[in-house]
Amino acid sequence: MPEFIDDTIDFAAYLKDTDAKTKVKPASDFVQDAKDRLRSVSRSKRTYLPWTKCNDSFEFRRGEVTVWAGQNGHGKTDVTTQIALSLVGQDEKVCIASFEMKPVTTIGRMVRMFAQTNPFSPEYQGDSGLDILDGLYDDFGGWTTGRMWLYDQTGTAHPETVLGMVKYCAQELGITHIFIDSLMKCVKHEDDYNGQKHFVDQLCAMAKDCDVHIHLVHHLKKPPKESDMPDKHDTKGSGSITDQIDNLFMVWRNKPKEDEGKANGARSNKQTEPDCYLLCRKQRNYEGSADGEPIISLWRHRDAGNYVANDGDSAQFFPNYPHYPT
Repeated sequence: MPEFIDDTIDFAAYLKDTDAKTKVKPASDFVQDAKDRLRSVSRSKRTYLPWTKCNDSFEFRRGEVTVWAGQNGHGKTDVTTQIALSLVGQDEKVCIASFEMKPVTTIGRMVRMFAQTNPFSPEYQGDSGLDILDGLYDDFGGWTTGRMWLYDQTGTAHPETVLGMVKYCAQELGITHIFIDSLMKCVKHEDDYNGQKHFVDQLCAMAKDCDVHIHLVHHLKKPPKESDMPDKHDTKGSGSITDQIDNLFMVWRNKPKEDEGKANGARSNKQTEPDCYLLCRKQRNYEGSADGEPIISLWRHRDAGNYVANDGDSAQFFPNYPHYPT
């Protein structure tokens, strides 16, 4: 006759106990996996920022989320647009979902960077100049075909719609980098900290599940003085945002240099300073011998409307990487 199992046993506690035992393993069990990973990483394709001077200190990895934070007017959109073009030049597939700017405006900025020239210069204002611009736009369209997509919606976006867009881009189009501009357009209220935390948590999970890199633009609190360099604690909303994400960059435009230049012209004592700094305040999975949280100095190329690594450098040529002009 079969024996009955005593139903007074705490099966839930037993299950937890058994589960813990199966997961506690000797460190030596993981050594081969770690060795295999070393070889895999050394052979895998690596994806970088547009400026080669940063290659030892930062790289983009699949399954991660990077936040690009900055004050209003400090160049977050210009920086992320340039990075998107660079990624296409590195044979990545990119989607830009800007809920703050119409696609036609985004295209205008990108073509200016791609063509390395200012379309508002006097030489382009006649019919012959417009014909040249038409050709540059056509070149850009051909270069981005099958490599770049724009999500055509401005204004507030529902979080579930954005997450669905990310999944569609990854699974149906093979897109590897997705830019979302910005968090405040996806979570309606600035003080909805739980909503922000939940959305960013879902983005982090989606990045891992879909094996994509998600770039999220975020606004900083208004500082006491605009000349103050920001820190990660200056991000608006929930402090958990910086805890959840993998990488955090602060975009800081050197307004003191601009003001000094306007006031004193050639006599300015700040002429040699960079025009912009990218302040890396977090890089969770860095594995290298350089500084994993670099401060990157950049100079603005006036005609191309983007940033170069050194004062006086030529504008970047995005169809090849490194982006040295041909």
